[in-house]
Amino acid sequence: MNKTMPQPLTITITEDAADYIKVFSEQAGKPGSNLRVGVKGGGCSGMTYTLDLVDEPFDDDKVIEEHGIELYVDRKSYIFLAGTSLEYSGGLNGKGFVFNNPNAKTTCGCGTSFSV
Repeated sequence: MNKTMPQPLTITITEDAADYIKVFSEQAGKPGSNLRVGVKGGGCSGMTYTLDLVDEPFDDDKVIEEHGIELYVDRKSYIFLAGTSLEYSGGLNGKGFVFNNPNAKTTCGCGTSFSV
């Protein structure tokens, strides 16, 4: 039997999020840096997102290019983030990145941790 594997899901970055990554890297004194995202154990729901400004991807990172920036995702975290849309919110409830993650079964009230 010949099975075809489905195409792997990717992570998308909204234009607002890409623009904010550029502004944030300049404000942090690291102009031209890109964002590395991942997950680690912690938070009130079991897993929390990690964000770091870096110049280059790690050897095993998945690199996603969109809207003039590169997003680096470590391979171990990718399974938990595949299909996610990284967005930016500048609303009254606070400014920051928002992970619209279809893999999250539950999220905490502040949106920084999740469970799968």
